Amino acid sequence: MKTRFTFLSLFFFAFLLGFGQVKYETFESSKLDGSRDIKIQLPRNYDPEDEVLYPLVIVLDGDYLFEPVVGNTDYQSYWEDIPNCLVVGINQSDTREDDFVYGETNNVPVAEGADFFEFIGMELIPYIEDNYMVSDFRIVVGHDLSANFINYYLFKDKPLFRAYVLLSPELAPEMVNFMSERVPNIDINTFYYLATATDDVKQLKTDILALDNVLKGIENEKFNYKFDNFEDANHYSLVGLGIPKALNSIFSFYKPITKKEYKEQVLEYPEGPYAYLMRKYEDIELFFGFKKKVVENDLRAIASASKKKNDLESLKELSKLARKEYPDSMIGAWYQGMYYEEEGNIRKALNSYKSGILLEESDFITKDMLLDKIYELQE
Repeated sequence: MKTRFTFLSLFFFAFLLGFGQVKYETFESSKLDGSRDIKIQLPRNYDPEDEVLYPLVIVLDGDYLFEPVVGNTDYQSYWEDIPNCLVVGINQSDTREDDFVYGETNNVPVAEGADFFEFIGMELIPYIEDNYMVSDFRIVVGHDLSANFINYYLFKDKPLFRAYVLLSPELAPEMVNFMSERVPNIDINTFYYLATATDDVKQLKTDILALDNVLKGIENEKFNYKFDNFEDANHYSLVGLGIPKALNSIFSFYKPITKKEYKEQVLEYPEGPYAYLMRKYEDIELFFGFKKKVVENDLRAIASASKKKNDLESLKELSKLARKEYPDSMIGAWYQGMYYEEEGNIRKALNSYKSGILLEESDFITKDMLLDKIYELQE
């Protein structure tokens, strides 16, 4: 397994050097009666003095799985498809057989496996919470033996994680039965991703398909389930395919407004476009436990919908929000000018556009755009 991931790990290590902030620590554990090496990837522009909270991603088999997870979280967060995340990898190359051991009769963690189970929940996560800005929204990622192991956290009365990423798990003999009994009773929004591949290990795939067959038949609106069976992939290569799909699924609601969402929801929302935007961001905070700054894509979508529906009140509130969210950017001046222009107040529209000339450009709004508007209105 190590040799198969050598090139991939080196690639992502080189990628990580581009934005830095990877910390390597030796964690002294009383539960494990020894130390464990961990890797911590801080989000871009991480500042402990800020009040920003980040989702926490715990990666088992961190020796080879940490870098692919970090590369994907950083890439997708760069495009604002997912939030910036704080990722913690646990190195297990010398201990994984013991870390994931379960009883032959009861199929639950025993001995070193029980110790490792408690180490994550009672030592590692509290340590991260005490020392880093993380939210209560936690994701756990595993592959093979570690993918089976993360299921056990679902069986707690108050599960430690909200999202589970299982990449070709080597399931315990009774795991399918355990899950069939547990999943119907989950009462908190939980995300569960499961993946196999056409060339996966035969016995593993048989058990994974059996688990999928059970899970897809369970109706529980709190259990958000996604399954992939990748073509032309094997037990190892599916990792690179599954991680981005899992993140995309977990944070689907977090994404900027899409064309489909715009047509089917924004334009049809009874209370108006601005009210839809407020509800969307309130739901994001409720689901994920942290506030999301309104992205420019969503401002554009709501402005377009407001103009299309001739909803001046929505456009007015949007202009105030843009000023608040982007005080140093041309964005606020642009939308305030747009509101006054739609209202027919050309003098105020001109003043608004002019007020943004010396501010910072954004991805969509430039100085030339403001000047064009000014010349247009002056004529």
